[in-house]
Amino acid sequence: MWFDNKIVEADTTEDQSGTSVDKNDKSWIVLKRIAALCNRAEFKSAQENVPILKREVNGDASEAALLKCCELSEGKVMEYRSQRKKVCEIPFNSTNKYQVSIHECDDPDVPGYLMVMKGAPERILDRCSTILINGEEKKLDNEMKDAFNQAYMELGGLGERVLGFCDFNLSKDQFPSGFPFDGEEVNFPLEGLRFVGLMSMIDPPRAAVPDAVTK
Repeated sequence: MWFDNKIVEADTTEDQSGTSVDKNDKSWIVLKRIAALCNRAEFKSAQENVPILKREVNGDASEAALLKCCELSEGKVMEYRSQRKKVCEIPFNSTNKYQVSIHECDDPDVPGYLMVMKGAPERILDRCSTILINGEEKKLDNEMKDAFNQAYMELGGLGERVLGFCDFNLSKDQFPSGFPFDGEEVNFPLEGLRFVGLMSMIDPPRAAVPDAVTK
């Protein structure tokens, strides 16, 4: 993962005994929130006693990996989501290369609706004008863009799939409670967003790959 302008390894041990990020880090809390909310993957039912990494998931491999990462770090992701109701969504597609959802939040830093977005890192960065560093929002200048490119190259060079994450607080003045968000005729900002970080995961080989390699 890359946030606060540094690469950090996620703790994927069941008991969270590995070297890991500080769970109270403000930027990690925000990154984890996006990974949990902008995510359609769900655990299949009746698996409470199954170790998290072995649980079956409805959803694609990348979203399943993000779901398990958040569950290991925080726990109760499904409950966390239910407390932040999704009111609008733009599903991922190969043209835009991003996915968006809007949630009703009552978090200390979000007194209303929160828009979260994830997708191809360069597409996400292009839509941002600020970046979260050490819990503070800063201007996304050329120096930070260079740092992003370096981290993206490093994570991508490990043969891992890299995703970018950003968010945006929708002001209560413009978007009062009950606002009719529209994911098709988009009536909310998709630019000027706040970049939060990168998360990478080892891409699981597709079923057809071993066969292709054999040939």
